[in-house]
Amino acid sequence: MSNEEVLTDDQPPRLLDFNQERIRVLHFTWIAFFMTFFVWFNLAPLSSTMRETSDWLTKEHIKVLLIANVALTIPARIIVGALIDRFGARIVFSLLMVTMSVPAIVFAFSDTFTQMLISRLALSSVGAGFVVGIKMVAQWFPPKYIGRTEGFYAGWGNFGSAWAAMTLPWLALTVFDRWFGLGDNSWRWAMALNGVVLAIYGVMYYFLVRDVPDGRKLEKTKKAEPMLLSSYFDLGQYLFWSIPLVGALGVLAWRISNVNVDGEPIYGKGALYGIYAVLTVVYIIHVVRTLQINLPYLRAGVPEEEKYHFGSVVALNSTYFANFGAELAVVSMLPEFYEAVFEPLTDGAGQPLVTATVAGFVAASFAFVNLVARPLGGYLSDKLSSRKHTMLGYIFGIVVGFALMGFIADWAPGVDEDGLRNLVPMFGGVTWLVLAVVITVFASIFVQGAEGATFAIIPMVNKRMTGQVAGMAGAYGNVGAVIYLVVYSLVDARTFFFILAAGAAVSFVMTYLLLEEPKGAYAEEFDDEPEHAVGTPAAES
Repeated sequence: MSNEEVLTDDQPPRLLDFNQERIRVLHFTWIAFFMTFFVWFNLAPLSSTMRETSDWLTKEHIKVLLIANVALTIPARIIVGALIDRFGARIVFSLLMVTMSVPAIVFAFSDTFTQMLISRLALSSVGAGFVVGIKMVAQWFPPKYIGRTEGFYAGWGNFGSAWAAMTLPWLALTVFDRWFGLGDNSWRWAMALNGVVLAIYGVMYYFLVRDVPDGRKLEKTKKAEPMLLSSYFDLGQYLFWSIPLVGALGVLAWRISNVNVDGEPIYGKGALYGIYAVLTVVYIIHVVRTLQINLPYLRAGVPEEEKYHFGSVVALNSTYFANFGAELAVVSMLPEFYEAVFEPLTDGAGQPLVTATVAGFVAASFAFVNLVARPLGGYLSDKLSSRKHTMLGYIFGIVVGFALMGFIADWAPGVDEDGLRNLVPMFGGVTWLVLAVVITVFASIFVQGAEGATFAIIPMVNKRMTGQVAGMAGAYGNVGAVIYLVVYSLVDARTFFFILAAGAAVSFVMTYLLLEEPKGAYAEEFDDEPEHAVGTPAAES
């Protein structure tokens, strides 16, 4: 099949038809995303092994490192989003993988907490890899198939986090310890191997893919700069909705300041206020730069073909906050929730039925569902008559799902060691445990299906700035994770599920009021009409 036939083919993408270049690009790209998430989430599976083999590493150290693991992902997704609109997805994805291999390897062989903390902060930027593939896939598939291809890319790539949890302990303890006899350093070599493979694939990716097919043009912005807006009202909205992106970093800084290591806080109030001051300066610089770019652009008059609806960006930010943010938070607390709530449930010998292993398996169901649920969300967005209505249906499902999860447990008299209300199963017996797992999977299907539906719409909001739109929405997913995890540290698990349901309900209202059905949402061919921004050079092939 020729490239020209690929571009105009009305047949659905066949995922195993490797004769099509677009199919090869899709697979090479989800593997790149998979690699970045595998490395990003390689800490939690090995944390207990790290503590057992390092006499100086404590639970508090691990807690700080897990927080650091998401700290810079928020700004990284914004920056990377602008870079891919400027330079193209291929070179940015390759450079991101090669660059992030360095802190991955440094972390593996760090022998002080300071080295670990700094390298982990740097490595948290690898979470921006997701954003890059969104634009790459959008360049190769027409709108009619965007939902299912973006969903497949995201669902299988996101599985990297689950695969890390499943394989890294085996790699460290069986391969490097038992087979190669590396003993206490086995976890280090397992993590270092992650970094090496990431670098190798980063180089390979550059030579395996192209940014666009033959017959299409790669539109680039002149500079990696703030988003161009269509009106003064949109400009105000953009500046307002940029505040949470900086504010979430402030929340992270506050959370870290409340963690003690060796009996002392990580840093004092003075350092915390210094971080607040730096974040304020960063936001002011962002405002000034945004105004410098947008005010002349708006005064000159925005051409009709360059206008877009920023309310849709706001709505999609809220949906990713409510789905991906919730997913990261729930996966972090679900094993502990099941193990604690169903502790009274025992077998005939009096042993607990829900062990740490069983609880971990239930939590892993969230990640396993991703393989099907996220592509399905994109597929339904493609097949049903309205992408907006599909999005609303999924968000409503999230509301119902988390509300039902709130009824898995009931409040019991007394409080736990953290001063939070005790929880017991709503009903007794194994049957209720099975139903609780069914409810969890039900909620997961809608959470991750909504993620697929979100990124079935994002590439259509503004094709010229897909990277920046995807970067902002992706960053809001991490903002959601930060906010929800902080909330979880303050309330009991049952209340937490009700809060997640309320957050999804707010997103439902915002989506209903602000999201516009994308133009050409089901077009069978690409729209290759030039879409030049002010100051944008001629498109490059």
